[in-house]
Amino acid sequence: MLLIRGLYEVAIPVRRLQRAETFYRDVLALAVGMVVLQEHDSEFPRYHFAFTVDESDLERAATVLRECGVPTRGPISHDWIPGTSLYFEDLDGHELELFASST
Repeated sequence: MLLIRGLYEVAIPVRRLQRAETFYRDVLALAVGMVVLQEHDSEFPRYHFAFTVDESDLERAATVLRECGVPTRGPISHDWIPGTSLYFEDLDGHELELFASST
């Protein structure tokens, strides 16, 4: 069995690099190196990325995102997994999720 202990980086295709960097750095507070943004001129598929947060931070995250003009869905409690999610999209249409485990 592999003992994976975390996530080093995620590569995300984007249309406009500077705009995407501002969103991921200033709105989501993700460090360069954790997220690698790759500018593409052509079409690319939309992806889903989930980030772990503390349950106590979900409501605050929803407020911050909405104040930044980012529409959100949730928080939503799941029946199939013990946790709660807040969903939103980045500027290129990728679905992002903040997930708080309740275990």
